[in-house]
Amino acid sequence: MAANKTSGLVGVWNHFKEKHPSIAQFLVFFVISNGVTVLQMILMPLIKYIFGFTSLVSTNFQILPMGHNLDGSVYYVFDYAAGAISDGGGGGLAYFLAVEITLLIAQVINFFLQRNVTFKSDSNIVKAAVWYFIAWVIISVGAAALQGLYKTPIYNFFMDLMGQGVGMTVADIITMLINCVISFWVFFPIMKIIFKQK
Repeated sequence: MAANKTSGLVGVWNHFKEKHPSIAQFLVFFVISNGVTVLQMILMPLIKYIFGFTSLVSTNFQILPMGHNLDGSVYYVFDYAAGAISDGGGGGLAYFLAVEITLLIAQVINFFLQRNVTFKSDSNIVKAAVWYFIAWVIISVGAAALQGLYKTPIYNFFMDLMGQGVGMTVADIITMLINCVISFWVFFPIMKIIFKQK
């Protein structure tokens, strides 16, 4: 009975895929992206927690100045001031590395799943990887620049509302989700170009 249901669902999916290939492709992309997002929500707080025991938290990482904030301070694309977020700092190099290592792991997994499952691409993998990496760097810089607008208010709000421990974890998840949503909407059209079928 279960086998019949499964084969019935597969048949329905295959029929849908034939009639609506772009929508089916987007749905698979959506499912894989959400799976990778869940992985990121687990990894990022874990890596940040581990790095929290190192001197990297006290290492300032503020680069690429780009204008000024409303209070007159310099607006950095990558703004991770030294010190723990719970103490009013920006998490330092520890926070930056936690975010970027998490994103790197997620994007490597995402690259292979999207290439092989979603787009079933048989194009040159090295060429696709290079273009994917370039797109990832550009998207990461853009997302980092936007993070300067929402990171501090989100952390302050949730740490005030829920206390430092729980509030910081919730803020970690929300900032990672915002980052993932930005990547999601930008990456789909880029992947359609990168992951072609011969």
